[in-house]
Amino acid sequence: MEQKNLHAWLETPLGQYVLQMEQDMLDQAVANLFGFNALQISWPHLDGLRTNRIPHHMTLSPYPGGTIQAEPCALPIASQSLDLVVMPHALEFTEHPHALLREVDRVMRPEGRLVIVGFNPRSLWGVRQLFTLNRRVSPWSGHFISLSRLKDWLALLSFDMDGGRFGAYAPPFTSAHWLHRFRFMELAGDRWWGVGGGIYLLQAVKRVHAMRLITPRWQPQNRVEPSLAAAVRSGGVRRQGTQPSAKDNVVPLLPRPKAVPVSPQS
Repeated sequence: MEQKNLHAWLETPLGQYVLQMEQDMLDQAVANLFGFNALQISWPHLDGLRTNRIPHHMTLSPYPGGTIQAEPCALPIASQSLDLVVMPHALEFTEHPHALLREVDRVMRPEGRLVIVGFNPRSLWGVRQLFTLNRRVSPWSGHFISLSRLKDWLALLSFDMDGGRFGAYAPPFTSAHWLHRFRFMELAGDRWWGVGGGIYLLQAVKRVHAMRLITPRWQPQNRVEPSLAAAVRSGGVRRQGTQPSAKDNVVPLLPRPKAVPVSPQS
C-alpha cells in the first residue's frame, strides 16, 4: 500500500471511523502488558502503544514517520529481544505474510505478547472488497486474512491464543451521515453477530515448550544368558566355529568293577 494512498484514505470519514475504533481496541488490549521493549509494525498513523507501560517503544514502517524505517520481513532487531509486538494491518499489506510472522517469532522473547489487528473478510467489509472494481484503492488493495487462517499460522509457530474481539459492525459507508446512522450496530453486532465485525483484534502468547531428556537404557553387547553362563561354567559349551577335539568325542565309560578276593578252597 502506498503511503499517499493510505494517508488519503485515513482522512476520509470511513478511515477516521476505523482509526478511532482500532485505537480504542488497542488501548484496552495493551494497557496491562509489561516488559522492557515493545514494537509496533506498520501504520504509524495509529499509536498502538500509547497506553502501554513498557519503557521502550519503537515503531517500524517501510515509510517515513516511524522510529525505524525498514522492511518488516527483515527486522533489524536482535533475536528474542521484544516483549510486545503490535501489528495493525501489517500482514494484509505485505507480499510475504508467512515470512513476516516467522521474523516476528524470531525477535520475540518466550512468553512475549503479540497483538494483531486485521480486516475481517467474513463481514460486510469483505463483501465491499469483493465488489470494489479499483483494488488499488486503500484498504481494498490488501489481502484480507480470515481469523481462522491466522490462528492456524500462529499455531504452527507455537503461539497460544490469548483472547481477542471484533469491532466496526457498521457497513463501510463513505458518507459520515450514514456511518453515524448505523452506529447502533456496534452494540447490536457485538451481541447478536459477534464474528461479523469489519475488523478483529487477536492476542497471542509465544510459547517455548521445554524439552525432557530421556535416559537411554544401555544394554551390554556381550550379555550372556544365565542358562548359557551355567553351561559354560560346567564345560558343556564350546566356542563357536571350532572343531570338536578328540577329548570331546570320548564316550564316558562306566568305572571298572573292583576285583573281589577269592578265598582258597579248603
